[in-house]
Amino acid sequence: MELTYLKTFCEVAKHGSFTRAAEILGYAQSSITTQIQRLEESYGAVLVERFGRSMRLTIAGEALLPYAKEVIRLHEESKEVVSKQSKGTLSIGTIETLAAYYLPPYLQAYRQQYPDISIMLQPGNEPLIIEAVKEGTLDVGIILDPPFSDPELHTVVLREEELVIIANPEHRFSALSEVRAEDLSGEPLILTEDGCTYRAMLLKVLRDGEIDSKPSYEFGNMEAIKQCVVYGLGVALLPRIAAAEEIRRQQLIALPFNHPACRFYTQLIYSKKKWQSKAFLGFVDLIGGGNHQNH
Repeated sequence: MELTYLKTFCEVAKHGSFTRAAEILGYAQSSITTQIQRLEESYGAVLVERFGRSMRLTIAGEALLPYAKEVIRLHEESKEVVSKQSKGTLSIGTIETLAAYYLPPYLQAYRQQYPDISIMLQPGNEPLIIEAVKEGTLDVGIILDPPFSDPELHTVVLREEELVIIANPEHRFSALSEVRAEDLSGEPLILTEDGCTYRAMLLKVLRDGEIDSKPSYEFGNMEAIKQCVVYGLGVALLPRIAAAEEIRRQQLIALPFNHPACRFYTQLIYSKKKWQSKAFLGFVDLIGGGNHQNH
């Protein structure tokens, strides 16, 4: 039972609230209170104290927290070992672009090698994915970023991803061989959603260059962005892979975005603490090809 109490303790520590911990764990709030009290009785110390409207850890609680996390991690690892590594779930966090246009052939190949592993694909933006991989709620993350490193994570660089400005074929950009930041002055921009790394890069480049840009539309959906460009409502910065089919059908033109900040790489990340089962290593080897750069 103490493992349950430790999990509850970690949730209270994370959210600073008995109410929020109860919502996440599916317990009544009174049950959370009881579990923390029993944990405190077991350790002979007060672990949580009220601070204003929230709860915070005491010095004793702060001392217990890293041990509680490690006990939970070891328990999860032991369950995976006991299940003989051949069944279970592989949780992957990635952005919409990579989920739709990069991952499917790899997932197909992985399913053939590990038919008993369920794959859970969780969309999100890079900051959320990175945090979830660190916390262990995701097994791996596949991100599109400038070269990324973090002391808690392994990073495998998979490939450089070409970013292009897409436009309607009759747009004035059709006369150019590449697009520079100043070429975007006065152009209606169709942007990806906030939290997207290459959107942030583009807006920073325009801001730093004091270029008068006109963000006209913002979509969280890649297909909506491309359709707006096809209909001549503006131009957009996207990875070439996301528009490859429309470019092939000559619905869109794609021009390299010429700026030193525009170097983005598809990268695989996973925790240095992650226990590496056969099925997990199988995915890393499949997608990484076994010969990519590790940080």
